[in-house]
Amino acid sequence: MPEEIKNNAEQFLNLIRKSKKGKFKIYIGMSAGVGKTYRMLQEAKALLHNGIDIKIGYIETHQRKETHELLNGLPLIPRRKLFYKGKELEEMDVQAIINLHPEIVIVDELAHSNIEGSQNEKRWQDVVDILDAGINVISAVNIQHIESLNPAVKEITGIDVAERIPDKLLQLADEIVNIDLTADELVSRLKEGKIYTPDKINRALQNFFQPEKILQLRELALKEVAQQLERKIEIELPKNIQLRQERFLACISSNHEIAKKVIRKTARLASFYGSKWQLLYVQTPKESGDNIGLAAQRHLLNNLKLGTELGAEIIRLKSENIAKGIFEVTEKYQITTICIGKPHLNLLNIILNTAVFNQLLQKLSKSEIDIVILS
Repeated sequence: MPEEIKNNAEQFLNLIRKSKKGKFKIYIGMSAGVGKTYRMLQEAKALLHNGIDIKIGYIETHQRKETHELLNGLPLIPRRKLFYKGKELEEMDVQAIINLHPEIVIVDELAHSNIEGSQNEKRWQDVVDILDAGINVISAVNIQHIESLNPAVKEITGIDVAERIPDKLLQLADEIVNIDLTADELVSRLKEGKIYTPDKINRALQNFFQPEKILQLRELALKEVAQQLERKIEIELPKNIQLRQERFLACISSNHEIAKKVIRKTARLASFYGSKWQLLYVQTPKESGDNIGLAAQRHLLNNLKLGTELGAEIIRLKSENIAKGIFEVTEKYQITTICIGKPHLNLLNIILNTAVFNQLLQKLSKSEIDIVILS
């Protein structure tokens, strides 16, 4: 069993044990075929292996072979049969789930509309009833079914999705997991017949499964999950706990090739964390205008300009001691990570040969400041 699946199952199990109320976990994907149902069934097997009373309340494998095979050995709650317009149809048996009261129940197709005559109009309302009964639920939904995103999805795909869930349902969730694939991976799965039957593949490629549409839906999914996580942190994190705000400091010398790499990689780090960053150049007497050539000065100015273009705040200091200059800037700007070049570079050699470096190390240990040596 993959370690990631095992860890995910244990995390949800720990969440359950903290409360007697029903806990709610949602797998979100950018489209059909990313693997939401597959992941739910993998987690179900992991939980069952750990002795947890877990049952399948409703699952839709769409006859995808790999997904369907995961049902082997998992206990299923029989569906309720109804007659509608002369046809026998099946729905999830909510009352049977509540009566059996498993510890966890898997409920797929969260945005599904129930057959007329059902107790609730929508499946998400069934899930709320199950949660209210103290049963934990793992479910799944695609990003296009979220109510507030309907206009954006319609603009991207040209499709007005009829079955939708209210945003408040995401706010009820204790855990939201994004199942992510690249556009190329998703299209490959489609062409291999892992999403739709062969007669539907070409049509899907011409409509919904165009790379530019997939990329936009993927962005929507990533942003939605990130926003829900931020909301959860704001609500649940004790007010006396302060989150560490990352702030990066790129330290460069007049070595323009190395400086470019440090600048670009620090910009990427800052972008990843969504944080501010500073670019520091400490001019020693050896690098004064009289001591370095015009070409070196020009490259330095170009690198500082590059830093500005990538969002850095430029800091230029004149000091005989580079380490001391870095020390002062980390204090003033509350730096959490210092980015420098490889050990063989002049900048690091200068720092290591400076007595103040020991003071800098003490500063880092007390303030939990990291040093990143970039290749």
